[in-house]
Amino acid sequence: MKAIIDTLNADAQTKKLAEILHQAAETFPGKIIFTTSFGLEDQVITDIVFSNNIPIQVVTLDTGRLFKETYKVYNKTLEKYNKPIFAFFPETEKVEKMVSEKGPYSFYTSVENRKECCYIRKVIPLNRALQNQKIWVTGIRAEQSENRQNLHMFEYDSDRDMIKCNPLVNWTFKEVQDYIQKNNIPYNILHDKGFVSIGCEPCTRAIQPGEDFRAGRWWWEDNSKKECGLHTHK
Repeated sequence: MKAIIDTLNADAQTKKLAEILHQAAETFPGKIIFTTSFGLEDQVITDIVFSNNIPIQVVTLDTGRLFKETYKVYNKTLEKYNKPIFAFFPETEKVEKMVSEKGPYSFYTSVENRKECCYIRKVIPLNRALQNQKIWVTGIRAEQSENRQNLHMFEYDSDRDMIKCNPLVNWTFKEVQDYIQKNNIPYNILHDKGFVSIGCEPCTRAIQPGEDFRAGRWWWEDNSKKECGLHTHK
């Protein structure tokens, strides 16, 4: 696995993103998946995958608590590319049990409860989506948060025993914005209202000028390394 990752990272130094993703797809045919939340970064990757007919399965995690604006981007993306984006939902019984026992806003009461909600609504569906896959493509960028600074384009995900591909790892936010505008790609209008990282509606707010990129996620928690459990960095 290490040799494959080293080769992919070395080749990525001289290739365009479409070529990099094509190579990854050819390395593990039928075993590569991209998870999108329809944020700016994910829309860039979706455009590259769909426009170049790269054989990568595109999926999304529908937590049941998303913004209506997110669903609109989902639909516009389907209309633009006419290609499928497969939805993975949380297990009904687990959501029903959590909400019945702790209420619909349990995530505000403690970090443990918030992580439980993220785990049920996001991590478990993700694990189902990633079953039998070899490469997981994400929209992570290094500048998004402090604990993403040392990432490489291809990394080994020890938790899931698979390769994680971060094609935009070295992109700046402006480069992402410019690509979206230049290629007329559908995007979430909440980005125009100060929302940078957009997740579930109750857990996301706009950020103020000068605030950290992740400040709008779980803003009530006093922790600069806030993650939902989808991406772990050790």
